[in-house]
Amino acid sequence: MTTIDAAVAALGQGRPAVLPFDTVYGLVALAEDEGAVRTMYELKGRVPTQPSALVAATVRQLLDAVPELEGEAAVLALLPGPYTLILRNPAHRFPWLTGDSPSAIGVRVPDLPPATARVVERAGVVVATSANDPGGPDPATLDEVPARIRSGAGAELDGGRVPGTPSTVVDLTGEEPRIVRAGAVPAQDVLRRLGSAVRSS
Repeated sequence: MTTIDAAVAALGQGRPAVLPFDTVYGLVALAEDEGAVRTMYELKGRVPTQPSALVAATVRQLLDAVPELEGEAAVLALLPGPYTLILRNPAHRFPWLTGDSPSAIGVRVPDLPPATARVVERAGVVVATSANDPGGPDPATLDEVPARIRSGAGAELDGGRVPGTPSTVVDLTGEEPRIVRAGAVPAQDVLRRLGSAVRSS
């Protein structure tokens, strides 16, 4: 089984890795490495115009990568958690992972399994997508990740069974929050938490 050191090394070499998340198994690459992100997209079979999320191990790591989010106190109050938040991206950071919407960026700070957290803390922020065939079932175990993805990845970590439900995607670029994809947290709970965070900010 791949070690944490080996996973960090693979990412540093521009190779994607398969890691367990708080939701499903994900395919990741270093976000700052445009070539690595393109390799990840090719391995996944994902079209380049489709955005993927930036994932950090901590809120501080996310803010270091996207400093403009410092002013999003109400939004950041949701993190960490099983959400993908689509936020404004005025500096057009990481354009190779934002697809055809460079003015917006999806971000995650999950409650990562310990091994994955250590990889991301050491390697740096990553771009992540579920480690499945496009439109295929979300993998809850490493064995459920398609063989072609596992063989093409530079490293994989086995974290046992994870919940198997993807993150809830919330678009916060407009005047009102919009649920793009229902997932690990019911839509009404997300909206309730956002309302509470706004009132307390």
